[in-house]
Amino acid sequence: MNPKQFLQIGGVILLLLAVIGFLKPDIGGEFLTFWPWENWAHLGLGVVAIVVSPLAIGELKKWIVVLVGLIALAFGVLGFMVSGTPSPNFYGIVNLDNPIDNVLHLVVGVWALFAAFKK
Repeated sequence: MNPKQFLQIGGVILLLLAVIGFLKPDIGGEFLTFWPWENWAHLGLGVVAIVVSPLAIGELKKWIVVLVGLIALAFGVLGFMVSGTPSPNFYGIVNLDNPIDNVLHLVVGVWALFAAFKK
């Protein structure tokens, strides 16, 4: 998988997560809950990913995917660090302590970094 494919597939997944989050924010019970700001972030990032994916911007596309990977890894690690603190535990905006959400952010981060350096 290369950066373009990551942006296309990841963008669609983010849009689906945003829609699910808006319609059924507590779909995973205590293990996976979508907060409004998280839904807006998923929606915005999904749209940007889909719009950027076909553009002929060369190396910039790779570094966008690297940035996405690093941000996803940061949210995954932060989620485990703030686990157990009162919600919303991330600057009063969103709750990052759901274990499934944290693991998913880590998986996306690794996936993005892997895809960023593929041709």
